[in-house]
Amino acid sequence: MIVPVPAADPARVIAVARSWLGTPYHDQASLRGVGCDCLGLARGVWRQVVGPEPFPIPPYSRDWGETGPREVLTDGARAMMPEIAPADALPGALILFRMVPRAIAKHVGILTGPDTFLHAYERLGVIEEPLTPAWRRRIAFAFLFPAR
Repeated sequence: MIVPVPAADPARVIAVARSWLGTPYHDQASLRGVGCDCLGLARGVWRQVVGPEPFPIPPYSRDWGETGPREVLTDGARAMMPEIAPADALPGALILFRMVPRAIAKHVGILTGPDTFLHAYERLGVIEEPLTPAWRRRIAFAFLFPAR
């Protein structure tokens, strides 16, 4: 029998994520107000909402067109977070984007509303913006932050 994992309060996830707004972009960093990339943002929200990170994150490629047999980012999220269908993702959910067709998912964001999300973007840092059709069609996976 599978016991569902309780999800963190979406309002808390969103409030914590918004506290990162304006953090400059810095590849493979995760320090609020100092620098982060998209994964670093998700890691920082995890630390504030869930607790310590369960394992160290190895170095990773910035190549959004990377292909391969494994969805490394997705597999990592599956090991720690309940997965939901992208169509069922509500505010507070972590969403993974496949930026290039047939490439692995390499970008993450957090839904902040039915049509908005927050993410760290090169040259812009952590921003909140509309989930336009161009962004929406790239969503490949969705997950919930677990409750403590």
